[in-house]
Amino acid sequence: MTRQTNTLSAVAVRNAQSSGQISRLYDGGGMYLEVAPSGSKIWRLKYRRLGKEKRYTIGAYPTISLAEARKRRDEAKRMLADGLDPSGEKRLNAIRERTAGENTFEMVAREWLERVYSSQVSDSHFVRNRRRLELYTFPYIGKQPVSQISPPEILDCLRKIEARGHVPTADRVKTLCGQVFRYAVATGRTERDITADLRGALRTHRAKHHAAIIEPDELAELVGAIESYRGQPTTRAALLMNLHVFVRPGELRKARWQDIDLDCGTWSFVASKTATPHIVPLSKQVLAILKEMHQLNGRSEYVFPSTRSRKRPMSDATLTAALKTLGYAERMSAHGARATARTLLNEKLGYRRELLELQLAHAVKDSNGRAYNRTTFIDERREMMQRWSDYLDGITASA
Repeated sequence: MTRQTNTLSAVAVRNAQSSGQISRLYDGGGMYLEVAPSGSKIWRLKYRRLGKEKRYTIGAYPTISLAEARKRRDEAKRMLADGLDPSGEKRLNAIRERTAGENTFEMVAREWLERVYSSQVSDSHFVRNRRRLELYTFPYIGKQPVSQISPPEILDCLRKIEARGHVPTADRVKTLCGQVFRYAVATGRTERDITADLRGALRTHRAKHHAAIIEPDELAELVGAIESYRGQPTTRAALLMNLHVFVRPGELRKARWQDIDLDCGTWSFVASKTATPHIVPLSKQVLAILKEMHQLNGRSEYVFPSTRSRKRPMSDATLTAALKTLGYAERMSAHGARATARTLLNEKLGYRRELLELQLAHAVKDSNGRAYNRTTFIDERREMMQRWSDYLDGITASA
């Protein structure tokens, strides 16, 4: 059945009154009039982009009439059809007006962030790196035309970061600046990426790997310790499930019931690192954990909600604190479960690397250079995930 649009009338909009709380009058096509407790009225548009629900503020009534709001709704729909985000375009237009058409570093960077980068990474990664540019580059070179910035000026920004002891951040900001300059080259704003001239000018950061247990005996002890954990039941369940499914910790913490099919035994979500759809086949052991959690947390959006509010996911510090309580702070991290599974599934259970990389939601390509989709080798991965859970049970029972 086709959903109706233009269901409101000008009289209904004019006569809409506050009910003491936020209320909404829907016009169809995702657009609605939001009436605040104060009586103010705002036109908004609800839409989905890259699998995520978003909201776009059209404007305030009566400045924006019903007819004008519908016109702007349709314009926003056309943007979406062209692959553009209406909210992002609105921010870009405001920036263009402020800079009066100058191709400043900030304007080019924000344009790249909205038009290119936002579709390549997860929301949290996007926000984090946008904030890095806002903190470490915009105050110093943001107002300068991108074509007139020199390598020493970029280096001066990065040295300020290094002076605070944040060597890895300086390297990340340099990478982001390089991406902005390459976008500026592609769009005709400058001639080249000047960050290439900074090679060797920054201190080298030695990466610290996530602590991970890769010996079966030690892993068996860890599983036993988790099963004996006397803290929050939700934390204990998250620690166990983390070992069984070995997704990224943020993906586990933010797991939502709407993405989990207990009947089919699958968990489907968008991988945070690659922003691509991913499927985790769920073993019998994991399904048992989830059914237990559903009895406890089924009314929350999240499988593992925060202890302070069921409207928020578990804190990113919870699993780390629990491992510290168990005495594993230096030997195992939540992220380390991925290295544990990858090592033992390959060395002890004989699974090939290609299958493991797919299950780890890494970018894997076939012999023709095409990325595998989320259903590739799903039957083999389902068998592998069940065998991995059985292996964890086996080494724990024999310990």
